[in-house]
This record gives sequence, C-alpha cells and structure tokens, in this order.
Amino acid sequence: MWYWLFKQILIGPLLRVLGRPRIEGLENIPVDGPAILASNHLAVVDSLYLPLMVPRRITFLAKSEYFTTPGLKGRINRFFYSASGQVPIDRRGGEAAQAALRTASRVLEEGNLLGLYPEGTRSPDGRLYKGKTGIARMALECGVPVIPVAMMGTNVMNPIGSKSYRPTKITVRVGEPLDFSRYEGLEGSRFIERAVTDEIMYALMNLSEQEYVDIYAASLKDGGPAKAGAVAARDAAREAALQPRIPDTEAS
Repeated sequence: MWYWLFKQILIGPLLRVLGRPRIEGLENIPVDGPAILASNHLAVVDSLYLPLMVPRRITFLAKSEYFTTPGLKGRINRFFYSASGQVPIDRRGGEAAQAALRTASRVLEEGNLLGLYPEGTRSPDGRLYKGKTGIARMALECGVPVIPVAMMGTNVMNPIGSKSYRPTKITVRVGEPLDFSRYEGLEGSRFIERAVTDEIMYALMNLSEQEYVDIYAASLKDGGPAKAGAVAARDAAREAALQPRIPDTEAS
C-alpha cells in the first residue's frame, strides 16, 4: 500500500513537477513475469524516478546501511525503504553475496521486477563504471532477461556531493531485453559471468551515452585515482586468464 501511496500521492506529484520526466522504450518492459532492470546510477533520485515511470512495481536491493543508520534520520530511512518494499542486502562478499542472491531469487520467483545497479554504487563523476558480476549470477541462476535502463538528468537534479535538488528534465531510456539463455547450464563460470556483465554494461553505455571506465566505481571512491589505478591493474592481472570482454564491442 505504501509503495503506491508514495508513487501516486505523497512523492510522485512533486517528482513530476521537479523533473518533468519522460520514458522511452516502455514497451520493452513486460507487463508481467520476472525480469531484472539493470540501471546506471547517477544520483539517489534514480531509485525514485525509475519506479515513478514504470507502471509495474519494482523491488530494489538496497544497501543495508539504509536500514541500520541510528537516530531520527535512520528511522525515517528505515520506514521509507521498508514501507516501499525495498529489500536490504549486505554488499560485502562471501556469505553476504549468497544471501543477496537468495533474496533476489525470491523476488524473481514471485514473478516480480528486480531493480539493480550493476556498478554497485553511484558514479563519482557521471561516467559509467565497470559492472560487478553479481547481476550476471542472478540472471543466469534465475533464468530471467535483463533489461538495460539509462537514467539521464538525475545528476543534474541532484549533483554529486550536493544535498540540494534543482528542477531539470529527467529521461528514463529503456533498452531491449537481453536474453542469456544461450549460457544455460554454465552459471558459476567466472568467464561467463564476466562476459554477461560486460554485455549488460555495453548496452548501458550505448543507452546512456556515458563514457565507460574499466574500473570499479567503489575503488575510485575509496582510495582516489592512485588506488583506483592499482586496483584496476590487480583486477586486470587476475582476469587476464579469463580473457574478459571489455564493453567496447557488442557481445556475440
């Protein structure tokens, strides 16, 4: 109930005034059945404008910090995300990653739309960063299509590092579904998961028209350019044997 109240009455009308949003390619989202919506991530309001413009309900996997922050702000965040049906996940690896996969599987098995940000965090500078392979693992194990979605203009409304919101024009651009059924039975392969993830990022790069950066956004946020370069070199060395496909050409 709260999801639709937020969307139609409490928040939605204000968002429409501030963002004058429009959606392109809505026909690419199925009217029923499970699918993953894979979106770029420019600003906090991405998670508001995407559900606003899609008629079906979307469940996002939200970082657990939104549910555990202390104080008044924490209680408000916890109420909002819980009431709107968002699901907390621990973004650390290991068992936390498996728990996130189980949560995503439950959402998809119920025939719902699952919203994910393959970059794992907001872009620190408006560019598109390397995708994490968790999305590929979810798509392959659940056997569902991945629909790329480009959010455009949200970083103008809520600039990086700012808590202010300014009127602008928001566009939600939905691409054609990506079918990975050709990889059936190959889930669990690091090579396949990287190839699937890169294909998703390639589609997002084309939709959003963002510059692509082949490092994880979190690496840049956590340690600055120097650490990001070291992390990129380390990741490249680890994945060299797998011959990962960087999304500069379309996957075959």
